[in-house]
Amino acid sequence: MHIQIINFHLKGVSEQDYGRLCDDLAPAFASVPGLLAKVWLANSAANAYGGVYTWRDRQDMENFTRTELFRGVATHPNLADITSTDFAVMEGPTRVTHGLLAVAA
Repeated sequence: MHIQIINFHLKGVSEQDYGRLCDDLAPAFASVPGLLAKVWLANSAANAYGGVYTWRDRQDMENFTRTELFRGVATHPNLADITSTDFAVMEGPTRVTHGLLAVAA
């Protein structure tokens, strides 16, 4: 498994409008090959938003970066200061602490 954390700030769009956009995009994300889960993040007080993506493996994450969906989000005019950090999952201790649903059983 592989984890990707994406963060950004909203620019020129309300949190309500952004929320509607997320609702509209959720089904597209749900069908991305290799994406096991996406947790949508919001901290309106800090104008910080993003997502935690759980990928089957790093290759699936890299494949996603070549999709139209990824390009549309990465170049969206209302998302600023976008960062992406990815991590390998340490499966042994993660299993012990019941993380990622015990590493997808």
